[in-house]
Amino acid sequence: MIDLPLTFSPEVAAARASGAAIVALESTIITHGMPFPQNVETARRVEAEVRTHGAVPATVAIIDHRIHIGLTDAELDALGQAKGVAKLSRADLAACLATGGTGATTVAATMICANLAGIQVFATGGIGGVHRGAEVSFDISADLRELAETPVTVVAAGAKAILDLPKTLEYLETLGVPVIAYGQDDFPAFWSRSSGLKAPLRMDSAAQIAAALRMRARLGLPGGQLVANPIPQSAEIPRDEIMPHIEAALAEAEAKGIAAKAVTPFLLQRIFELTNGRSLTSNIALVLNNARLGAEIARELRAPG
Repeated sequence: MIDLPLTFSPEVAAARASGAAIVALESTIITHGMPFPQNVETARRVEAEVRTHGAVPATVAIIDHRIHIGLTDAELDALGQAKGVAKLSRADLAACLATGGTGATTVAATMICANLAGIQVFATGGIGGVHRGAEVSFDISADLRELAETPVTVVAAGAKAILDLPKTLEYLETLGVPVIAYGQDDFPAFWSRSSGLKAPLRMDSAAQIAAALRMRARLGLPGGQLVANPIPQSAEIPRDEIMPHIEAALAEAEAKGIAAKAVTPFLLQRIFELTNGRSLTSNIALVLNNARLGAEIARELRAPG
């Protein structure tokens, strides 16, 4: 730990010293998800939700050659207004640290940093996955391999609905990643409570999820768990309503030749426009919901078991 470039915020350092529950949070939602000041306001709401439910939030970002585990108010404000922030995954995390750039962590990079800091639970919006047409483009998110290798439980509202969800579930099965739907049988689809696909596993309590994580450690199984937490019913955009917008955005991206890391931000922006902003409102609601469940799981992991 001494040799690692980790900087803990005062709040996270105190939580580590006292043995309090900690939940990791990503930073791409701040730098690549929405404009300032809404991005910072949303990040603070998510952090507050974690605190309200008995855990300490640790927003992760790369600043000045250091992995910051938890951000102060000033650091969060600065990150929210920074220009040219790199969107980091496993492939470019070390390079950003070495060159001193400012970087926001995706799911994969946040998992790596959380694990280095000894944090077992990470709450996010949705994971990446297998993109449409991956049989030609080979465009598969590094998030999936990270789930197979890094022992962090990730709470998300499923995979982003812009992806090929059947192939994403198939790939996760191939990698041996537990996919646990929380409180229902169906695998959720980000803005929608159901993708129309059955989840491989179902659990109905944070205690069960924590127990499964402990058991994986006892068995020596590598990797983490994906907890697919459906968006609250009051905030969802039903699948039959959102899918035409997704298909229209995908067709536009293909026509414009948008590819690689540019695809997801473009699609999310177009869907925001096509839904008159409703997709962003739903996105915020599901992130807050995941923060609540993440805090509950982190607290359970601190209980004897």
